[in-house]
Amino acid sequence: MLRIEAKTKLSPKQAVERAIKFFGPGGYGLKVRESSEDGAAFEGGGGGVIVNVRLAEKGATVEVESHEWDFQAKEFLRKIK
Repeated sequence: MLRIEAKTKLSPKQAVERAIKFFGPGGYGLKVRESSEDGAAFEGGGGGVIVNVRLAEKGATVEVESHEWDFQAKEFLRKIK
């Protein structure tokens, strides 16, 4: 299990949309278990990913918890910085 976070200039809504695009059916193909304006949860491939987003000064803070998707979680945070 990995839990990491990063700040982004994206709005919380944009960060969640990017997470769905990155991890979901159009990206790594994980099933979107749930999504809301402040996060999303994905499952598949023997693990899963949870993305939580909160408003921060000049953007958002994005926390990613992964089970068996550690490399992809790090890649996602690099892409949204």
